[in-house]
Amino acid sequence: MISFLSFAELCHNVEGVSATLEKIDFVAKFLTSIDEEELAIVPNFVMGTVFPPGSDLVMGMGPSLLYESLLRACGGSSSQISEWLRATGDPGLVAYQVAEKKKPIGFAAFTGKYQISISDVYKRFLAIAKASGKGSQETKIKNLQYLFSQSSPLEALYIARLAIEDMRIGVGEGGVRDAIAKAFHQPADLVERSYNLTNDMGLVAINARNDTLSNLNVMLNHPIKMMLAQLGESIPSAIDEMGLASIEWKFDGARVQIHKDGDKIRIYSRRLENVTASLPDISNSISKHAHAEEAILDGEVVALSESGRPRAFQEILKRFRRKYNVKKLVSEIPLSLFLFDIIYFDGKSLVNLPLFERRAILTKVAEQEIVAQQVLSDQPEIAAEIYQKALDSGHEGIMIKNPSSIYAPGKRGKNWLKIKPIMETLDLVVIGARWGEGRRATFFGSYRLACLDQVSGKLLDVGRVATGLTDETLSELTDMFRDLILIEDGMEVELKPAVIFEVAYEEIQKSPNYSSGYALRFPRLVAVRDDKSLEDADTIERMSTLYKMQRGRNSHS
Repeated sequence: MISFLSFAELCHNVEGVSATLEKIDFVAKFLTSIDEEELAIVPNFVMGTVFPPGSDLVMGMGPSLLYESLLRACGGSSSQISEWLRATGDPGLVAYQVAEKKKPIGFAAFTGKYQISISDVYKRFLAIAKASGKGSQETKIKNLQYLFSQSSPLEALYIARLAIEDMRIGVGEGGVRDAIAKAFHQPADLVERSYNLTNDMGLVAINARNDTLSNLNVMLNHPIKMMLAQLGESIPSAIDEMGLASIEWKFDGARVQIHKDGDKIRIYSRRLENVTASLPDISNSISKHAHAEEAILDGEVVALSESGRPRAFQEILKRFRRKYNVKKLVSEIPLSLFLFDIIYFDGKSLVNLPLFERRAILTKVAEQEIVAQQVLSDQPEIAAEIYQKALDSGHEGIMIKNPSSIYAPGKRGKNWLKIKPIMETLDLVVIGARWGEGRRATFFGSYRLACLDQVSGKLLDVGRVATGLTDETLSELTDMFRDLILIEDGMEVELKPAVIFEVAYEEIQKSPNYSSGYALRFPRLVAVRDDKSLEDADTIERMSTLYKMQRGRNSHS
């Protein structure tokens, strides 16, 4: 069994160097030194995730439960924790300082004779994730309390960060991918493909060691990353590039991935969370209108009004969030399903088939009632007509897809183009807030936003959003973020990165004031994207691309 202290030392070393290649070297060397049980755990830990997406396991450990566990294990006071938080800005460093002054209370004091292993920590996290119902908070606290009571200060630092899934060591998905490739002499693109198909970096690492990555493929009841679209310049340019194109409406809805396994149906959100219990009407639609023993289906759910126009996006998310009294909300906000792709059918992966073949299978598997309409054409005028009809019906625009394209999980490329009338929005992570003033003093009045550096996993500041917020929205958001507060310092609050805002803006500008190097001119909140995870946040690369695109447009005006 590998000690958790050795993992903590790895993280400390990785955090201590700035060069990405050095970080990858440290992680790669560590991966070669551990056995299969730890190899299933460590890659996810390094990325700051405890369980792979789609596993149905969620830590649910907010900062307040973390600090309560720490105080019970080590002694100290809430005021001391608040003081250290203001000084360090890091819950992990607070845990380090509290553990240094540990008093022998609760469980046996740490003596250094017994070392907790990586597996010990994982099993305690598993117990935390599985805790539910009455007494679940106490169960979570006791398991974390035990880990803190048995840990050295350095271990406490990384246990705390892992518990709230905010590692801060500068290694993201791309870095772990490259470390696995280096450790086990595998091509990085094969490691990436394997991860996109399985969403489990631990499983990928085990197969990389065993030289069996090519065996990994789509698995039923195991969600895969969804293929993504990028913004197209115009209908004529998109059609000109593709020739014959598949044209569909771009619905104003929420993406779903549906796994049908006989009579058992599982529905996953864009962020690969299991939302089946919240969407019984969609399960019923699949049972009634989809005729396959085994299938993985890709589509969109839309909340339509009696007039047939889409309701506000936040109405759909109410359905995704609801865990209790689901039946009542189903009648208040009924959802309609529009399938546009199939990626697995009766025991076979379809990801390498061209879209037109997948579409032919989809129309045999699913009845017309739940399949999105599609038109094949090489005429820009026909695409323009469909585009106008979509807009007139209240939807976002159209999708123009290459009929010969394979399904590329997790990829955003030119094979799927979205055409919309408004400038592209950004999906940004909320990392902080500022209390309002006057009558809004009890609400957060503005929010700090960040984009993602995929290689390092770091979040880079892009400024604040304060417009597009009604008093009702401010109240709801403040309640949502209350459990995510890491530090309060006067009016400013640092928040655990967990929520995505979709933000519209007038222009992206260069700015030395923010760590991203960019700022948004006149940003406004469009929607809270509960359906998206931190991995779905827009990247610094995309910020740069959009900045260059707008400069190109401006130079032609």
